[in-house]
Amino acid sequence: MTIELFEELNWAWIGIALIIFLVLLFITAPYGRHIKPGWGPLFGNRFGWIMMEISVLFVIYYFVLTGNLEQSFVNWIILSLFTFHYLNRSLIFPFRIKTKGKKMPASIVLMGITFNLASGFFIGYYLGNFRSYELAWMLTPEFIIGTIVFFTGLIINWQSDTILINLRMPGETGYKIPYGKLFKYVSSPNLLGETIEWGGFAILTWSLPGLAFFIWTVANLVPRAIANQKWYKKKFADYPAERKAILPYLL
Repeated sequence: MTIELFEELNWAWIGIALIIFLVLLFITAPYGRHIKPGWGPLFGNRFGWIMMEISVLFVIYYFVLTGNLEQSFVNWIILSLFTFHYLNRSLIFPFRIKTKGKKMPASIVLMGITFNLASGFFIGYYLGNFRSYELAWMLTPEFIIGTIVFFTGLIINWQSDTILINLRMPGETGYKIPYGKLFKYVSSPNLLGETIEWGGFAILTWSLPGLAFFIWTVANLVPRAIANQKWYKKKFADYPAERKAILPYLL
């Protein structure tokens, strides 16, 4: 595949993300607190998360290891950051959440796998065939700033997930209003953290696939945060009115 065709495919993928963003503003993906019938057979929530998230690692490493380029030290650092996130999402996070008895529609699992297969292809093929970052890249503003932003988002994401997980005592299945850290300002700081994280990844790679992944993250998570905000306000009469959905003071 030529770099020109690869870039055209990336731009097409970004175009699809923009369409999905508009769709998700009106149709809320039916999993978690938003689950509803009519979206196919149900899987256990934990199994669904594992299946969705682990798939991207198989794909990205396949294209990296079968590509034409020898992977540089910096490439392996970039891959390590990506892997670090997805090992948590696929093998640690699903066993931390207290979701006994909760289900996830098969259609959501399949859509998640499809997204991750495409994302793994674009990033893996780029690193495997088109970009071997030199060691000097680690001293560039892009890499330094992007890495700081990446870990800032990761920390926010993990802290917020921990607060949400600890809301439930053993055996509890209901929902409560979360408090603490960035929950003071937004309803979904876990989603804000993940968005910041992949914004950092786009900066530190300074690549079209990195940008595409960030845009897809925004397209998926911003509508989700807006839906969460509406759900909280509908369910809890005493929900803090000053909280925004995902951007403090703005959205």
